[in-house]
Amino acid sequence: MTTERNPWIALGALCVGFFMILLDMTIVAVANPAILTDLQADVNSVVWVTSAYLLAFAAPLLVTGRLGDKYGPKNVYLVGLTVFTAASLWCALSPNIETLIAARAVQGLGASLMTPQTMAVITRIFPPDKRGAAMGAWGAVAGIATLVGPILGGVLVDSLGWEWIFLVNVPVGIVAFVLAVRFVPALPTNEHKFDIPGVILSALGMFLLVFGIQEGSTYDWSGRIWLTIAAGVILLGVFVYYQSRSRGEPLLPLELFRDRNFSLANVGISAMGAAVTAMMLPTFFYLQAVHGYSPTKSALVFAPMAVVTGIFAPLVGRLVDRTHPRIIPTFGFTLFALSLLWFTAVMNVDTPAWQLMLPAAFIGLANACIWAPLGATATHNLPMHQAGAGAGVYNTTRQVGSVLGSAGVGALITARMAAQGLGGGAGEGSLSGPVPEPVKEAFSTALSESLLLPAAILVIGVVASLFFVRPAKPAPGTGRPAEEAAVAPNTIG
Repeated sequence: MTTERNPWIALGALCVGFFMILLDMTIVAVANPAILTDLQADVNSVVWVTSAYLLAFAAPLLVTGRLGDKYGPKNVYLVGLTVFTAASLWCALSPNIETLIAARAVQGLGASLMTPQTMAVITRIFPPDKRGAAMGAWGAVAGIATLVGPILGGVLVDSLGWEWIFLVNVPVGIVAFVLAVRFVPALPTNEHKFDIPGVILSALGMFLLVFGIQEGSTYDWSGRIWLTIAAGVILLGVFVYYQSRSRGEPLLPLELFRDRNFSLANVGISAMGAAVTAMMLPTFFYLQAVHGYSPTKSALVFAPMAVVTGIFAPLVGRLVDRTHPRIIPTFGFTLFALSLLWFTAVMNVDTPAWQLMLPAAFIGLANACIWAPLGATATHNLPMHQAGAGAGVYNTTRQVGSVLGSAGVGALITARMAAQGLGGGAGEGSLSGPVPEPVKEAFSTALSESLLLPAAILVIGVVASLFFVRPAKPAPGTGRPAEEAAVAPNTIG
C-alpha cells in the first residue's frame, strides 16, 4: 500500500468524476426544449428525463454508501463510473423518449454508486479541521461545472444536436477512470450486512411519492393519485419505523441523527437540492420559450452564477474552518431565496439579459456559501467506520430533495399554465420554441410564479442553519484517525 499520498491529488482525481455528474445535470437542463421537440414528447415526459435520473440516483444511496465501506470507496467509485459512462452512450443512442428515460435511470444508478464515495474519501483522508477547505475545493468544481455545462450544452445542441450532451461524457469518463485508478487511495474496509427489506421499502416509497406528485396534473389529481402519494408517505414512514426497530445493521443508522449538526445539515441539503432542481426547469424554459434565446445564449445568462461560485467557493471553504457553522450557510440560504425573488420579479417578456444576469451572480455567491459549509458541518463528527453510511445518508437527503423539487415544479408549471389559460397543447407544445406573441405574457407569468416554489423551499434551509451549534474540538491526538495517518502521513497541513 502507498505510504505517501497527497490527499489533494486524490481529491482532484475524484473531482473529475464529480465534475462529469454535475456537467450532465446542467447540460440536460439546457437541452430540454430540444429533446422535447426532437423526440416529439410533452413537458411531463421531459421532466421525467430528469426525475428518472434523480430517482435512480436517490433510491440506492443508502446502500451504495455502505458498499463503499464494505468493498472500498475506490472500487465502488470505479464501478459506478463505468456504469455512468456506458449509460451516457445509451442515452445518446436513444430513439425515443421512453428509451431515454430508461437510460437516464441507469445513468442515475451509476451516479448513485459514485457520489457517496467521493464524500467518504474526503471524510477519511482529511482531518475535521481541514475538511472545510477540501469541501470548498469540491464546491469550486461544482461552480466550474455549472458554468461549463450549460454553455457546452448550448453549443453542442445548437451545432451537433442534443445527443452530444451525453456523448461528451464518454471521453471524460475514461479520463476520470484512469485518474482514479492511479491517484485515489485504497482505504481500509469494514464488514457490513445489507438490509434488503429496508432497500425495498425506501425505494418503493420514494417512487410512489414522486410518481404521484409529478403525474398528478396528468390524471387531474384523481383519487388514485392521492392514494399513490399517501402510499408513498406510509411506506417511507414504515421504513423509518423498521429501521428504528432493526436488531441487525439498519440501512439508515438513526444514531447518526443524534448529532444535531448532522441532522440539521441533512435538512439544509435536502432544501438546497430541491431548490436548485426546481429553479432550472422554469428558468431555461422562460429564456428559450419566452425570449427565444438559443440554448447557448440562455446558458450564458447563468454564466455569472457559475463564475462567482467558482471564485468564492475556495475562499468560503477556508472560512468554514474558522467561523461558527451557522453564520455562512444562513447567509447563503437567505441570499439564494432573495435572489430567486429578484429573478422572479424581472421575469417579464421584454427584460434585457443583463437584468437577469445580476440575480444569477448573487445566486452564485449563495451557492458558494451553502455547499461547502453544509458538507463540512455534516461530516465533522462522523466516526470513520460510518463515513460511507453518513455520506450515503447525506447524499440521499440531497437527492430526495432534488427528486421532489423536480416533480413539484413540473406539477406547478402545468398548474400555473392551466391557470393562465395555457393548458394542453397550447401550453406544453409551445415550450419547445419561441411562443406566439399574444401568449408570451401569460407564459412568462406562469413560469415566474413557478419559481416561487424554490424560493419558499429555501426558507427551510435558513431555519435549519440558524440552529447549528459549534462542534466540540477533538481531544489532543485524536483529530486524525489512525486509518487516515496510514494513508497520507505528513501530507496535510
